[in-house]
Amino acid sequence: MKRLTETVLRAAKSGAPYIVGLAGSVAAGKSTLALRLATDWRAAGRRVEIVSTDGFLYPNATLIERHLLVRKGFPESYDATAFAAFLAAMRDGKPAAVPIYSHQTYDVLEAAPRDVPAADIVIVEGINALQPTFTARKLDVAIYLDATEGDLFRWYYARGMQLREAAKVDPTSYFVRYLALSEAAWDKQLRAFWEEINLPNLRLHILPTRALADFVLRKNSDHAITVVVAHPHKEQA
Repeated sequence: MKRLTETVLRAAKSGAPYIVGLAGSVAAGKSTLALRLATDWRAAGRRVEIVSTDGFLYPNATLIERHLLVRKGFPESYDATAFAAFLAAMRDGKPAAVPIYSHQTYDVLEAAPRDVPAADIVIVEGINALQPTFTARKLDVAIYLDATEGDLFRWYYARGMQLREAAKVDPTSYFVRYLALSEAAWDKQLRAFWEEINLPNLRLHILPTRALADFVLRKNSDHAITVVVAHPHKEQA
């Protein structure tokens, strides 16, 4: 981690926005890692903003209209044009607006977007944050958070169980719709979500972007990051 944080600090100069892409599977821990990196860079005096690519998902209504709801999170479910425009604005050192995605409702909110100010470092995190069609030539450094499929499924499954449990006391939760299922039926549904949606997306679209990363961070089953692999032919000077 030290090599990564120092590489970015050397390259990110005040007034010259430096864009960091951070990708990895669903449930890999990208948001937690983004916060950790941001904390380190802020401690060094840099202005850091974190932006999730979730905000650039098409609203559920649009996905339903386009028959893409079951492919939510696949590259075609994102507004790639809006995403590219956002990155271009950040690159120019301009503030930009990002739609807000709610993990409570699992949809893009109709409320006013979040205004992201100009920053020294912008961390763009999401499962498809390194997709060439979205970020080609717009990232200064690319990071991939890697883990085994077995661990990813275990973390995904545990999170799904927690979200359904929380819905029992939160009527606004998206997971209220699954409360009528028995424990066995919910187990089967969660496994189907993984096997039919998240795992194919990982194998077909997310994992291939690992080869585009400047840094691959490997995560163990206990969430500890034990190996940082830097691609010598891509590493930033």
